[in-house]
Amino acid sequence: MTVYVVANPKGGVGKSTIATNLAGYLASQSQAVCLGDIDRQESARLWLSLRAPQLAPIALWPTDPDDVTRLPKGMTHGVLDTPAGLTGKRLREVLKRADKVIVPLQPSVFDIFATRDFLTELMDDRHAGSVQVAVIANRVREHSHSAEQLEHFLGSLGVTLLGHLRDTQNYLHLAAHGLTLWDVAPSRVERDLELWQPLLAWADAPVGKA
Repeated sequence: MTVYVVANPKGGVGKSTIATNLAGYLASQSQAVCLGDIDRQESARLWLSLRAPQLAPIALWPTDPDDVTRLPKGMTHGVLDTPAGLTGKRLREVLKRADKVIVPLQPSVFDIFATRDFLTELMDDRHAGSVQVAVIANRVREHSHSAEQLEHFLGSLGVTLLGHLRDTQNYLHLAAHGLTLWDVAPSRVERDLELWQPLLAWADAPVGKA
């Protein structure tokens, strides 16, 4: 089993978008995937309730804000959406279940500094030694230099920047119907599928391999 945790203590960085689309990708690859949500806003749960039954199946991972249980039987992959403010003891409890942690981060100076302590805690935590951590720059304006600045900052912390996802309305339109990039004709979202490739290559790599 492989468990992906999507986390950042700052709100509004796109955690639910990353979590739902990653689950959609895994489902499109015929993986037995479930989606969990320990955010009290339950955005991922809401999204899953909007998903049509004829689409590639994504099961609900029964969790609550105070408890992250093991994956349900029969599942090979789990994706966990997490709340803002996930630090300290709660973060350590989540890391016990995680194989890979994805940190969405908007490349603004405010977001970078708001997330710096979290990344340091994540890398220093005693449970993080066996957990792979990577950052994906989210809502990046194409042809800007902001992603380069973010990469320089992350390099100083020893954290991998997987790439960037552009600022587009595609995600909002798809989410309203419980859809992901992998549920529609590729021609509709060709650029976004291309930008996801580094993240997917990292997600597909065997656990324990950088």
